[in-house]
Amino acid sequence: MTDAHSGGQPLPAGRFRQFSVVICVYTEDRWGDILAAVDSVREQSLPALETLLVVDHNPVLRERLEKHYADDTFASGTAAEVRVLANAGPRGLSAGRNTGIAESAGEFIAFLDDDAVAERDWLRHFADGYDDPRVLAVGGRTEPAWDSGRRPAWFPEEFDWVVGCMYKGHPTGRVQVRNVLGGNASFRRVAFDAAGGFASGIGRDGNGLPLGGEETELCIRLRHARPDAVLLIDDRAVIHHRVPAERERFRYLPKRAYAEGISKALVAASVGAQDGLATERSYTTRVLPAGVARGMRDWLHARPGGAGRAGAIVAGVAAAAAGYAVGGLRARRGGVRFAVAGLPQDGTAQDTADSGTHGAAQDSSAQDSSAQKGAAG
Repeated sequence: MTDAHSGGQPLPAGRFRQFSVVICVYTEDRWGDILAAVDSVREQSLPALETLLVVDHNPVLRERLEKHYADDTFASGTAAEVRVLANAGPRGLSAGRNTGIAESAGEFIAFLDDDAVAERDWLRHFADGYDDPRVLAVGGRTEPAWDSGRRPAWFPEEFDWVVGCMYKGHPTGRVQVRNVLGGNASFRRVAFDAAGGFASGIGRDGNGLPLGGEETELCIRLRHARPDAVLLIDDRAVIHHRVPAERERFRYLPKRAYAEGISKALVAASVGAQDGLATERSYTTRVLPAGVARGMRDWLHARPGGAGRAGAIVAGVAAAAAGYAVGGLRARRGGVRFAVAGLPQDGTAQDTADSGTHGAAQDSSAQDSSAQKGAAG
């Protein structure tokens, strides 16, 4: 395929891939962040087909966004391709993403956090990753944007996942991974045909602990449904994720690590510990000990923050281990349940199967994949 600007030369296939971008939002406190996220999508070198703002059970925010984008035109003078939707499922990030998937029109669906901005070639690098038809998901690199203007001296790079960013020790380049990270990720639509939607009950819902792990569970479930599937990280697909001041304080790190431990226990109960903890084993046995040693070495050389970083790693590991123990106990007692969403043709995401065990989760994903066939066409 060629065009007038290519001098008659074939254009890269990725240029013609159509992406729907889903941004889940829930609070007016992030109004400026939301607008900046949308603007970053509209400035992409590979234009998005549409931007879907999914509002999580906040009618005031939804009405305000609808009014803002009703007659909006972007700086280029083109009509805004922004749709504002209400989360059609239960409160939470998973159901919001499922609503976006069901309502989207693109062959590829990208997810961007509501407090992040994407670099201009974000979608283009995602698109390049899909040259291989086996690739069903491509994620990117998320960099922290500290409200204070700089990383706290005590904050270890190995724990950047605590603030939703790529951490030291994560694979770099364009590499195959177990799972992509949900706030900076894309999927072929057929991935949701095969595996169903995001599971509710294990991700964030705006209340209580900052749980996560829903994208990990989905990616592992996808690999079970499609053993030939390839999932990639391309660290050229960069977004900048805002880290508010309260998350720069030490008390947030063990709280988030504890919640992550619970989340990992839920994922392991669903898909099995071998898959659910494969990446974490290498991280805890290699990356974190090296980080502690580096911190202590910096302390011995009187470099700022060395002892603090070492101590933060130890505290984070202890909190995550405690959370994992609590989550595992809940799972064994049957007190933890989550549902894998089917995405029917009418665009309304529904939780169609309630699950608390590995076998049930697999059965539900098989049922939901058939329920999705029409929505994904």
